[in-house]
Amino acid sequence: MSDDDNFQVEGPDLAEDDPMRAFLPTSFGKKSKEADISAQLERSKRPTEKPQLEKGKEIQQRPNSSSDAGKDSDDDDNDDSDDSEDEAEYPTSHEMVIKTHDRAVTSVSLDPAGGRLVSGSIDCTVKLHDFASMTPTTIRAFRSVDPYQAKASAASEAHPIHHVEFNPLAGSMFLCVSAHPQAKILSRDGDVITEFVKGDMYLRDMNNTKGHVSEITTGTWHPTDKNLCVTAGTDSTLRIWDINNKRSQKEVLVFKSKALGVAGRSRMTAVAWGAPAQGGSNVLVSAALDGTLVMWSGNGPWSRPAAEIRDAHKTNTWTGGVDISSDGRMVVTRGGDNLIKLWDTRKFKEPLVTVDHPSTSDHYPTTNIKYGPNSASIITGSTTGHLHILNPGNLSAEYTTPITPGKPLVTVNWHPKINQIVTGSANGETHILYNPNMSTRGAKDVMSRAPKKRHVDDNPEFTTDQSLGLSGDAIVAPGALSGSRKAGVTASGRSKDPRRPQVQQITPFMRNQPDSKHVSENIPLSKMLYEDPREALLKYADLAKKDPKFTGAYADTQPVTQYAEVSDEEDEGPDKKRVKR
Repeated sequence: MSDDDNFQVEGPDLAEDDPMRAFLPTSFGKKSKEADISAQLERSKRPTEKPQLEKGKEIQQRPNSSSDAGKDSDDDDNDDSDDSEDEAEYPTSHEMVIKTHDRAVTSVSLDPAGGRLVSGSIDCTVKLHDFASMTPTTIRAFRSVDPYQAKASAASEAHPIHHVEFNPLAGSMFLCVSAHPQAKILSRDGDVITEFVKGDMYLRDMNNTKGHVSEITTGTWHPTDKNLCVTAGTDSTLRIWDINNKRSQKEVLVFKSKALGVAGRSRMTAVAWGAPAQGGSNVLVSAALDGTLVMWSGNGPWSRPAAEIRDAHKTNTWTGGVDISSDGRMVVTRGGDNLIKLWDTRKFKEPLVTVDHPSTSDHYPTTNIKYGPNSASIITGSTTGHLHILNPGNLSAEYTTPITPGKPLVTVNWHPKINQIVTGSANGETHILYNPNMSTRGAKDVMSRAPKKRHVDDNPEFTTDQSLGLSGDAIVAPGALSGSRKAGVTASGRSKDPRRPQVQQITPFMRNQPDSKHVSENIPLSKMLYEDPREALLKYADLAKKDPKFTGAYADTQPVTQYAEVSDEEDEGPDKKRVKR
């Protein structure tokens, strides 16, 4: 057969509209699949219809200006144009949904670069998400952390997460606050860096305790010092910590309530620490359960507050949201009395503006309120699952959009660098709102990547240990992990060589016992156990002679002890026994 012969491949004779054509190949060889970015972004677009809110249940939208006063009788086309203008002004046209928690999401935070997301939930876990490793079909957390799993001996001892927040000056760590007296500093990979000490609960004076003696409700970072953070507890104190010293707080701010029936103490429910962007003294503002709003000067003194407003919100209602504007002049609070109030730090006596807003603090105390980038807007959630963008001057609703209809929207955050809004809802969903024309990186990059073919082995929740944070593609050398079996040892821990002693097994009881490293790091003066007391006292012998501690009035008049001088060569005396009479 020569090469000049023509070959003809006979294909199936099918009609043009035959559905079997969808299962037949159209060409030979490897086919390259490229992602249709525009189609993927179109699928993530949110519905554009405007929600119909019942009057009296949500914040009434701001009335139109004088030029728009005659638009009430216009047709629906003008309403659609207004909606499109609002969507173009705010990054809410598209969204990415992350469903990694089993219960309500109480707190969300993005690192300063906007590349990593951390979320806390009532399910007692902290989820870490990395935008660089996610695709439209693999939206999941790369690690799940239970900050108190090492201490808990049973599942019932886990603690719900109240607050998580990345360090705004150092994105390598974040603050984790749960329903526990000890707050923790975790790395961006979920490893515990610092655990602050717990105070003595039997001391009455809170100024003498080295840490919180009861549950911590929230916390935040210092605006200009990356080593300082503050935590608010139910023991009526705010405590400023240096992350390099975990044994004791740096400062204690004791709040003495003046309300009736609280015995001088009240739970601290919210705290905010802000500094003017153009420079100047920073301000520390906190809210208490008795309705008091307290302001301290961020640089001290801490003995008494700079200003205090009694009955700022209704007594015994949880004020969970407090935030300070970027210029350090305005403070916005959201209380459990269904009110949002705007305050001026220069005239910290009466609220400038007060509006009605249904509160969710009865079921979700961590409901917050936040200033947007450059304090041009204020965002918060609602009981109906809507996101409200408010005017920072009069607190009127400029834009309202549904996120999780029927499920309360608990926490919100607006990242200024990537210009995306992150929300956490009561149904365990985390929504990231963005606009392809206004936002950068983050969820926009995730939805622009080619979808990855799904496989059960690609999900690290099924194939790896989430507590170690190992991805599905990680290569682990034998014996590299702490729990791996040592060479020359059987499964029961007995050595293969009969001449070697048996390896001691670590039982759960032994695992809970403190080792020498734990004792030396956490117990003060523990190193004195290994010192010789005689040598320790002799170090101060010369100092005691030269500089007596108490008094030197009788140093010259003290009698000198005289001893008999006896040498070894001399006879010590007659070696005679005394005669008994």
